[in-house]
Amino acid sequence: MSFENLKASVRLLMQEMVNRPDDAHILQEQLREKLAEMRDLGLPLPEDLVQLEKYLEDEEGEVPFDNVPL
Repeated sequence: MSFENLKASVRLLMQEMVNRPDDAHILQEQLREKLAEMRDLGLPLPEDLVQLEKYLEDEEGEVPFDNVPL
């Protein structure tokens, strides 16, 4: 897939995350796959997407309601 097609796919995924927040985890995985594809092809990754990917990874590692006393 060409660089322009990959960028367009990523833009679509980002819009879908906004439009379908209940499916965000599925769309996040698709975004990771697109970024991995760009890496594999040796294409440059937009810095904002690299930061987003890191943010999503950090969010997954957090335990929900970790601060709720029992």
